[in-house]
Amino acid sequence: MRYLLGLIVGLVALWLLLSGHYTPMILGFGAGSCVFTIWICRRLDIVNGEGVPVELLPRLPGYLLWLFIQILRSSLEVALLILRPKSAISPTMVQLPAHQQTAMGQAIFANSVTLTPGTITVGLRRGTAEVHALCRTSTQDLEGGHIDQRVRRLERGLHDQSPVGR
Repeated sequence: MRYLLGLIVGLVALWLLLSGHYTPMILGFGAGSCVFTIWICRRLDIVNGEGVPVELLPRLPGYLLWLFIQILRSSLEVALLILRPKSAISPTMVQLPAHQQTAMGQAIFANSVTLTPGTITVGLRRGTAEVHALCRTSTQDLEGGHIDQRVRRLERGLHDQSPVGR
């Protein structure tokens, strides 16, 4: 029941934030689209801890703030790298361990790496992420395991759901 309530609150809040129009007709369309989406999710049987991870909510704002700062920092590094007269671009591929215990945790890890400018996750298999980086210095931060640790801290409490087959 808490997952269904989380889905309802999340959909309505997202719709209201993104809409910006609050006339009766638009609110009716929004309510109808939320009800239809909830009906589809219930019919697909995806209203569960994996589809609606309400357990992440207490730790999510801190993680998103940290990720936003990392994205800004990496954006500046990539911009400086590109603007240098003698470019230090040296594309490289690295294998990073992904120690997350759930499939959702590994997906968050891979997407967090991809969101950070200058890096992209090109593969994720059996606890290892294959990452392409614009330069070798971009991989040093990743190899330090900071994103891996942050995502593990974020996914705490999700271990009973969708374990990763290793």
